[in-house]
Amino acid sequence: MYWLATRNAVVSIPRWRSLALLLRSPLNKYASLNPSSLLLGRQFGQIHCFKDKKILRETTKFTRKFKAPNRALDDKDLSHIIWWKERLQLCRKPSTLNLVKRLVYSNLLGVDVNLKNGSLKEGTLNCEILQFKSKFPREVLLCRVGDFYEALGIDACILVEYAGLNPFGGLRSDSIPRAGCPVVNLRQTLDDLTRNGYSVCIVEEVQGPTQARSRKGRFISGHAHPGSPYVFGLVGVDHDLDFPEPMPVVGISRSARGYCITLVLETMKTYSSEDGLTEEALVTKLRMCRYHHLFLHLSLRDNASGTCRWGEFGAGGLLWGECTTRHFEWFEGNPVTELLYKVKELYGLDDEVSFRNVTVPSESRPRPLHLGTATQIGAIPTEGIPCLLKVLLPSNCTGLPALYIRDLLLNPPAHEIASTIQATCKLMSSIKCSIPEFTCVASAKLVKLLELREANHIEFCRIKNVVDEILHMHRSTDLKEILKLLMDPAWVATGLKIDFETLVDECEWVSERIGQMIFLDGENDQKISSYANIPGEFFEDMESSWKGRVKKLHIEEAVAEVDSAAEALSLVVTEDFLPIVSRIKATSAPLGGPKGEILYAREHEAVWFKGKRFAPAVWAGTPGEEQIKQLKPALDSKGRKVGEEWFTTMKVEDALTRYHDAGGKAKARVLELLRGLSAELQTKINILVFASMLLVIAKALFAHVSEGRRRKWVFPILTGFSSSKGGESLDETRGMKIVGLTPYWFDVSEGCAVLNTVDMQSLFILTGPNGGGKSSLLRSICAAALLGICGFMVPAESALIPQFDSVMLHMKSYDSPADGKSSFQVEMSELRSIISGASSRSLVLVDEICRGTETVKGTCIAGSIVETLDEIGCLGIISTHLHGIFTLPLRTKNTIYKAMGTEYVDGQTKPTWKLVDGICRESLAFETAKKEGVAETIIQRAEELYSSVNAKEVSSGRFNTQLAQVGSEGAQLLSNRTQAGSLCHKRKPTNRMEVLQKEVESAVTLICQKKLMELYKQRNTLELPILNSVAIAAREQPPPSTIGASCLYVMFRPDKKLYIGETDDLDGRVRSHRSKEGMQNATFLYFIVPGKSIARQLETLLINQLSSQGFPLTNLADGKHQNFGTSSLSVGSITVA
Repeated sequence: MYWLATRNAVVSIPRWRSLALLLRSPLNKYASLNPSSLLLGRQFGQIHCFKDKKILRETTKFTRKFKAPNRALDDKDLSHIIWWKERLQLCRKPSTLNLVKRLVYSNLLGVDVNLKNGSLKEGTLNCEILQFKSKFPREVLLCRVGDFYEALGIDACILVEYAGLNPFGGLRSDSIPRAGCPVVNLRQTLDDLTRNGYSVCIVEEVQGPTQARSRKGRFISGHAHPGSPYVFGLVGVDHDLDFPEPMPVVGISRSARGYCITLVLETMKTYSSEDGLTEEALVTKLRMCRYHHLFLHLSLRDNASGTCRWGEFGAGGLLWGECTTRHFEWFEGNPVTELLYKVKELYGLDDEVSFRNVTVPSESRPRPLHLGTATQIGAIPTEGIPCLLKVLLPSNCTGLPALYIRDLLLNPPAHEIASTIQATCKLMSSIKCSIPEFTCVASAKLVKLLELREANHIEFCRIKNVVDEILHMHRSTDLKEILKLLMDPAWVATGLKIDFETLVDECEWVSERIGQMIFLDGENDQKISSYANIPGEFFEDMESSWKGRVKKLHIEEAVAEVDSAAEALSLVVTEDFLPIVSRIKATSAPLGGPKGEILYAREHEAVWFKGKRFAPAVWAGTPGEEQIKQLKPALDSKGRKVGEEWFTTMKVEDALTRYHDAGGKAKARVLELLRGLSAELQTKINILVFASMLLVIAKALFAHVSEGRRRKWVFPILTGFSSSKGGESLDETRGMKIVGLTPYWFDVSEGCAVLNTVDMQSLFILTGPNGGGKSSLLRSICAAALLGICGFMVPAESALIPQFDSVMLHMKSYDSPADGKSSFQVEMSELRSIISGASSRSLVLVDEICRGTETVKGTCIAGSIVETLDEIGCLGIISTHLHGIFTLPLRTKNTIYKAMGTEYVDGQTKPTWKLVDGICRESLAFETAKKEGVAETIIQRAEELYSSVNAKEVSSGRFNTQLAQVGSEGAQLLSNRTQAGSLCHKRKPTNRMEVLQKEVESAVTLICQKKLMELYKQRNTLELPILNSVAIAAREQPPPSTIGASCLYVMFRPDKKLYIGETDDLDGRVRSHRSKEGMQNATFLYFIVPGKSIARQLETLLINQLSSQGFPLTNLADGKHQNFGTSSLSVGSITVA
């Protein structure tokens, strides 16, 4: 043990940590393990750590003015105090700074024992709080004291600073810092603290009566961390709790392969590690990751320049610039082992706690996106850049499915997984049956609630929905294959490899077990007690907290006891209170006469008599007098008189006690059963996590297919790269070909998009005028390639995309003053990373290369980069305005020239936004400046200067900018439309609604078929139409095949009435109907018909015909519509599906 003695402190430092290591680095506000300057400064206050008698004697003079603390600080406590000291230095509120002055650092609470309420003697509340604090020293501790949660010392300062609370006792300087919040505001206080990055330990009181002059027992009820809320008591409430996205602890290190990032999720008890990252890819992950703590490994200090001044030269500058804006800590040793140790220390976990590695290794997985690529195509939301994520999904698809799509874009999957995702999407696009709602539950929520036994009946119903939807897909002929295909993407997302049959079997067990225990919607065997003489709110409040949670058969004895107690209470109230009420009602008196009634005292959970002036002036033995004599003042739980108007009797109080005891036992039994079910399901937690993620993926892909069909996107052909030797196989290619490419942010269904064909077999050098579409083309190609290698649909008419190992896009660079870099330095740094990571299987897109330096040298650098990429053999585009590059003696073999076309119209050169062969030397700079409002005099002078410099070139009058355009014929994709009939097993209807649905289906089919046959006969067509109906049950939705199709539908309302309608947006119409009150579980029957005109005719016909047949309709008025127009379709082209 090393000892560091200073004038104000005696500090012990572990022998295993080099003293030189601690003292060699200058003070850094970002590194929390840097005690040297903190310990040597007077501003740190007083730190006591006396273990050596000799040292103690030498410092006696200093310690006399302090009372000896209850226990000495050990080495770990000292590091925790330093950790808190750094965070206190970030406080800015005057009230907080005033509190900080009263802290001393002789204990983990920072409490000064010499101040008022600062005693840490054994048996005091402060001592008990200190003991709890020692278990979780890096968490803010909130201790329940009556109706408040209180914090002392350091924790009180944090509450005042970040939770907006006022200190107890104001700003008195003779008392220790104390702060707290009311019990009802606990959730808001926790949100404020976790939002600012703090973890909180909550200590609860043991509820119930205690002996006189004895302190209530206390226990640690739970923790709140950033991304992991406090769930204690959730099992007994009737509402849900929103779970944020879990926030990992992140560790960054460096190895021979590149940068490595390790993410540890304490809630899930999992970790993943990804090695071989580029600096840009790592920064992208950091920027998109909301983490709890960041740890940087000492290996990062060893950069290419050989200096420990990390980030000053060479590699590491971008990462350093990202980290300097964040709080982090250094660590050393094995990156994974030491990080897990840090996590256990941070969360107060036992050493025996193990973490599961969920890393799924894949050698063929493309590299994660670079920061520039992710921002320039909007995969990371960036101001002014069209967001790619928003066009991949409908606007109503958010939350977990959107997060899955975002993560897939930032971390493209392996070729096998991408092919599986595409095959799944193709099946989803073709099915005709209805699909489940896909219940999305966060995996972290499942794990935490089941682990802590805090899942309530609402959560169990949601879990049952998850497994039931898995089983629904398994039993459906159309959806079963999709379910099988989703197994591999779910494996990659969760790190859990589960057999298909095992998944189905376990889901059946979970569904059956929950169904046996939990009270489900539609059951009505647990009604709230009701008696005429007792206010209904009383029984509602007392019984709603436990009835309707579990099935009655599990709590029959407890329910019977409650019912008996409720009946007894009703009888007693009738006997003791009702005669008095009747007497008062029978008394006719002017104003100021007797008043009285039986009321529910909600605050005291009692039914009492409330009245005044009801006692008779003369006792004459009339009805009600005997009961009046039995009345006594009502008392609260502490024995105090409630008021002058509240009365009760001994029998009523005994009956209330009996009822409350019975209700308490019933509630305890219900909570016991719910916690027991949590324990059972925790054994199946891997299955539940896997199933929930599978449904998240299913919902995300179905939503993407629906939006892709609406935008008229297509599925690309995915191929592998051909080898440089030998011939190409059918599934391998050298190049990429996209026909009819459109910018991803344009909606083709609305027109106005210019289509381009890109046939890329090598590297392109692209030229074109300003505003000619170069940047848009590069963004579009990048997005299409990325979507293709992820297995998604692409914005084109057809596409053939090879499996790139990386997709890299570099757009215009800006300077970075924080890093001390000019725009050209930033550009060179990004290009260095791109070139070093490029291979023959990469797609490299660079926009306006070397634009930030002088023309001649910039042109030469650009030419050299082109030669390097040509030698590597990658596909890509280099766009430029440096036309001198075409005069350089470049040593290239596979580079060709492309241009954005222009045309000469009415004496002006205008862009066509079309990709053509050749070189375009016209920049349209003057025209662009004029369009943007630059003064005419400036432009005229610029033209004069240009003419003087380029007199020889402009002597002919104007530039010959017309380029030979090579037309390309668009390839037409034929899609085979298949009709898939439902193969569901038929059964007899079992209830009135099913009988009604069968009758309506038969009637609608007959009416519509007859009408369509009439249309066919009018055109002398011999083909007979076939009309197929598809049912959409409760908690199901239409398939993507209905997107853009004209549909006729029937809605079955819960009141057994029908609504007939037609629409071209069936999914939106179904959601609109179900959003209305009472319609959440409405079912539908729909038919796809050929065209909106026919759909409207059939709608009017059905309303009139079904009404005449006796079916109850809610929209009879719509049957009066006539002459909606005739279909422009020829009947011969009609296909009714």
